[in-house]
Parts: sequence; C-alpha cells; structure tokens
Amino acid sequence: MIATIQYNSRKLQIDLSQPLDISIPLISSKNNVNAWYIDEPKIEPVTDGEWIAAVSQGASINFNNIHFNPHAHGTHTECAGHITEEVHSINQNLKTFFFLAEVITVAPENDMGDKVISQKQLQFALGNKKRDAVILRTIPNTRSKLSRQYSNTNWPYLKEDAVKFLVNKGIKHLLVDVPSIDKEKDEGELLGHNAFWNTKGRLRLDATITELIYVSNQIEDGEYFLNLQIAPFENDATPSKPILYKVLS
Repeated sequence: MIATIQYNSRKLQIDLSQPLDISIPLISSKNNVNAWYIDEPKIEPVTDGEWIAAVSQGASINFNNIHFNPHAHGTHTECAGHITEEVHSINQNLKTFFFLAEVITVAPENDMGDKVISQKQLQFALGNKKRDAVILRTIPNTRSKLSRQYSNTNWPYLKEDAVKFLVNKGIKHLLVDVPSIDKEKDEGELLGHNAFWNTKGRLRLDATITELIYVSNQIEDGEYFLNLQIAPFENDATPSKPILYKVLS
C-alpha cells in the first residue's frame, strides 16, 4: 500500500506494505543480546503452589512474568532522564513517533586502542541533508549483533564532537547498533549523552537515543520514514520497536 504523507514542506510517498524492523527481540535465553554485566532476561510463568500458569502444564492460560532491564537486554529508547537527577519519563517526553531519517553506515576508526566514530565521518555521510533522525550502522555488520554479549568488550562509540555535530544539524533522534553512544568504561563522564541532551544548557527533553538496534545488510543507506514505537513505560527508557519505510519519492 503506497501512502502519500505531507511531512513539513514535502509530500512523501512511502510503501506501508514493506516495513523494515530494526529492533532486536527480547528472549528468555543466555543468547539474548546483553550488556552492563547483568544476567539474561527471564520470561517465566506465574506459579501458585503446584499450579503453573502455562497451558503446556495443564493451565487454561499462559500468564508470564518478565524480568529484564531495558538498557541491557535489547532495543530501547531513552530520554534525558537517563542521566539527570530530576526524573524524566520517555513516555511523557516522546509525543510524536514519525520522523524523516537517514540510514548511514560507518566503519569505526582506531583511536588509542578504541574504535570511535568521528565528526568527520558523520559529516561525510550526511552532507547537507536535513533529517530528524539518524540510524547509524557500524561495520562489520553481522547477525551476531542479535545475540552479542557486550560486557567488557569496549564497543565502538561516538566522539563528543561527533555528537555535537548531530545536535547542531538538528538531529532529534539518534539510533545506534551498540549498547551506548559512549565508551563502555569512561568513569561516568558520558560525554556523548551529555552533549546530545545539552545538559549544560536548555535540556533537550524531546530528543531521544535508541540503542541496540540491528540494521540488516539488506537495508541500503539512504532516506527512510521512521516509526519509533515505544512501550508506555514511565521510566527514563523503554523497550522500543523502530520501523523503517523506504521513501519512494
């Protein structure tokens, strides 16, 4: 189904019948993607004495408890409340869910033993394009990202000047395929997060960071219409399901 959408000053044609899901599903397994040194998520039936809330165990329903951490266990979207003393909820601050986005692929550069994404790389990839959101795919890009155990791996991260470049370009929504836009162990500096949400100035409460996505190699770099779907958690972060639609014209 082809839809024509008026978006700001443009009329966009998108194919709603061809959604491209870039989220990582949460499963009750040690093979679930994981970061931040905690155990895997658990999805288990409620029990009451000998009664187990699973049809396979003789119950009339499946009735599960789910224990997980949104920051560690899959695709999640977070707001400035992730790093502020004052409580800010993603559910209260993300109020619109469709954005013009650009998918870019970047090979992190070597920098004193780290893998980093620089301002120069983002400038080259984005040029003068005007977008609301950037979806950043790092290479190498393999399906192992769907189950990778990231703790103590020193994953690639964005340098502070790269994040400031995105902010200056008006990017409100940044989506990445690593557990954090910042270095895994940075003594709590969180330079990228602080720069993106402008914690030293007027806080960008309407800006979001989505981490632990997976952008298949079948998805080409370019312009997309992004539907950023979130679960309504009153929390700094929530599991999310970003969906891309190719812009036809």
